[in-house]
Amino acid sequence: MIDPAPIQPAAGKPVVIRKRADAQTPVRRLGGLDVAVVTGVDAIARIDAAIASRQRLQIAFVNAHCVNVSMTDADYAAVMSEMLCLPDGIGVDVGSRMLFGEPFPENLNGTDFLPRFFGETQGELRVGLVGGEPGIVDRAAERFGERFPQHRFIAVSHGFFAEGEETERLLDWIRLARLDVLLVGIGVPRQERFLARHVGVREAPVAFAVGALLDFTAGKVARAPAFVRRLRIEWIWRLLMEPRRLARRYLAGNPAFLARIARQRLRK
Repeated sequence: MIDPAPIQPAAGKPVVIRKRADAQTPVRRLGGLDVAVVTGVDAIARIDAAIASRQRLQIAFVNAHCVNVSMTDADYAAVMSEMLCLPDGIGVDVGSRMLFGEPFPENLNGTDFLPRFFGETQGELRVGLVGGEPGIVDRAAERFGERFPQHRFIAVSHGFFAEGEETERLLDWIRLARLDVLLVGIGVPRQERFLARHVGVREAPVAFAVGALLDFTAGKVARAPAFVRRLRIEWIWRLLMEPRRLARRYLAGNPAFLARIARQRLRK
């Protein structure tokens, strides 16, 4: 292992804008990001089509933190404009209700969506994993393989690689693996920038920016109990599990997100 302005809505309907990178997918603008208005079934069909046709498709999961980052990092917002951005968590649903009068059709957070995709997608896939501390991708690949034996999960690299020679070496290994799908979990906004700058069809036609998915899958970080997830307060669980790392994101970030959405609503 190596390492566009919103259009005016019809009466009673939410504002929907179109994304430059994908004119066929309706989106809602939250902060600096266009978040897709899709169901899980629709998203999986799009991904399957991209794999079958070997067309480049990159997917990111957008939560309140991502919206906050997009408002202070223009490069990140530009990168995300070229990706299929799926709604992740209660924060973006609150934002959607405030701006458009209704939530997104589904909560397509990566920790639940990726296993669903692997279970429902057609064919046998070669899936590469990059991210986490040393050893994380090995354990995550093993666990994914046990759950979805129809696919081949390849531990490519941990997430501690530098730009330059180390990144080029990593890309060489990714190309040799002949991947259909690449999962990269090295944190926002680094993972999205990595995909935009370095990953094309030659590396993997479909690539996901997956955040902490690999840590969850490997068992390094415990997932919230099912009842907590049903209540949609998993962020509280994560804050309790990792207070030092996540306190600022949630305790300061959540109010900042709501303030930004409120200002956006006033400007409409």
